[in-house]
Amino acid sequence: MAQAGTAGGESTGTSIRVKVQKFGSYLSGMVMPNIGAFIAWGLITALFIEDGWLPNERLAGLVDPMIIYLLPLLIAFSGGRMIYGVRGGVVGGIATMGVIVGTDIPMFLGAFIMGPLGGWVIKRFDGLLEGKIRQGFEMLVNNFSAGILGGGLAILGLYGVGPIVGALSGALGRGVEFIINLGLLPLVSIFVEPAKVLFLNNAINHGVLTPLGLDQASQAGKSILFLVETNPGPGLGVLLAYWFVGSGVSKASAPGAAIIHFFGGIHEIYFPYVLMKPALVLAVIAGGSSGLFVESIFNVGLVSTPAPGSIIAILALTPPGNFIGVLVGVATATAASFLVASVIIRRSPASPEDQQDLSQATQQMEEMKGSKSTGAEILGTSGAGSSSNGSSEEESSVVTAGDEEESFDYASVDKVIFACDAGMGSSAMGASLVRDKAKKAGLTDIEVKNVAINDLPSDADVVITHKDLTGRAQQKVPGAHHISVDNFLGSPKYDELIGQLSSARV
Repeated sequence: MAQAGTAGGESTGTSIRVKVQKFGSYLSGMVMPNIGAFIAWGLITALFIEDGWLPNERLAGLVDPMIIYLLPLLIAFSGGRMIYGVRGGVVGGIATMGVIVGTDIPMFLGAFIMGPLGGWVIKRFDGLLEGKIRQGFEMLVNNFSAGILGGGLAILGLYGVGPIVGALSGALGRGVEFIINLGLLPLVSIFVEPAKVLFLNNAINHGVLTPLGLDQASQAGKSILFLVETNPGPGLGVLLAYWFVGSGVSKASAPGAAIIHFFGGIHEIYFPYVLMKPALVLAVIAGGSSGLFVESIFNVGLVSTPAPGSIIAILALTPPGNFIGVLVGVATATAASFLVASVIIRRSPASPEDQQDLSQATQQMEEMKGSKSTGAEILGTSGAGSSSNGSSEEESSVVTAGDEEESFDYASVDKVIFACDAGMGSSAMGASLVRDKAKKAGLTDIEVKNVAINDLPSDADVVITHKDLTGRAQQKVPGAHHISVDNFLGSPKYDELIGQLSSARV
């Protein structure tokens, strides 16, 4: 009985974590495609406001319209499109105008609500009328239904959702300001840093910190909240500790992982190292809290959210007069994490199974994420249970929808698509690898790109996904040739694909 209860508790805990991860993934799916717009707003703000690098009153006039109208509408459109394509995005954008006009603050939280709501409403409406519209009246009904429903939702947003979200945003903002004034902001790392390793960072960063940070930045020109989750110092400290006091595969692979993490901003690369020795969560907490403590003392912040969390992106979004404080904060976080991690690693000597431990930690991370891989090739592993040729049992399978693999026409391939949860990070690196291989093989006519799985194009010929996402990819593009991999950076299937394409061209 006791064991059954424990199993049930673990199942419930896992279910809750998966639901939170999916929620974070959904929020990320609305924000990540529009990161370029956020960075554009941040750069314009840093350069042209009164206290910027190149003050220009006319150009500074772009700042308020972008944050009040452009950014929330882009988020809303992305959210509606995720629900019901472009039609859902349009209705979601119309609906969000209501909450924008109904408040006097940047309405990001309102966009998170009204965008998907607009997409869901028009999807349900179209479902009710499917097959019931007389021929020749389709366009008329489609256009007027979108306009009427979108307008109705805009009115609802203006008088209902807008005031509620405005009050909620104000309360959250006052709560964060209260924590900052008390000097307690560093304590946030106790929750944020473990959440990163559990892949709950998207829900925290994009769902709470980014909207509140943008609200602060619109008033003060900067916000320290943009540094809470994106500081690369805690992860860098752990990787440096493995490099200097570790052993085996973890020691050999840490330098490469540190470069990708610090300069590339792919924080997932250090998660397996923490999972391999769970006590290292204390190191990243120490790093995150100490970094925020120093940054609070220097009273620094960023003008927008850096994505990915690369030191290059962070410095690009640092306003004048804040560079020293930001750099000292990152350095302090790195040092604190390194010191704590070094003690933990030294007190737990490496076992002969060091490579297996890191491999198992990587596999555990991939299972927890359910959508991304960190690149076991860079970590020096090929996944637990790998065969002699470097590919695992799961990775050796190629899933094909429609025709069998042997009958697939590789000569007709024009577009190869990598798809992951948000369409960035690991899938981007995988696409870059295959793009280089294709170029070297003379396959310059084949397009290789990466997208979020929700944005898979219908004309994709070959779709490459993590094995946990292949089912969703098949549903989105059933006519494509699907390749399922364990990790985006270490799959032998890439060479096989390039070989098949080259042979077909010959």
